[in-house]
Amino acid sequence: MGLPWVRLDATFPHNHKILSLLEDRKNRAINVYVFALAWSGHQTTDGFVPTYALPVVHGTRVEARQLVDAGLWDEYDGGWLIHDWADYQPSIEHRESVRARLDKARCAKAMKGGSPCTCGQH
Repeated sequence: MGLPWVRLDATFPHNHKILSLLEDRKNRAINVYVFALAWSGHQTTDGFVPTYALPVVHGTRVEARQLVDAGLWDEYDGGWLIHDWADYQPSIEHRESVRARLDKARCAKAMKGGSPCTCGQH
């Protein structure tokens, strides 16, 4: 299960990288960036966008190149890594610990209400 959300910095609209893309009328690249954030969070790829996922994030190699040139994506074999993903988004390990905590809370709530717990530990 992926993240139900991803973080988008409140200064995103006036980030110099975004402003540069806007100035050059590369608005589609900005859309692809945001779609890739959401896709990566949902797919738990820790910011990696494989080449096959470009159509899923509504992008082309042109927008991918624009994002690399702007410093928003880093190029890797087989795809791209969203620059600084780990600085702003929870890691897979963090998601697993959050998921375990939520499962434990659901189990406790169910047992408190007299329902059977579905965690398989009780």
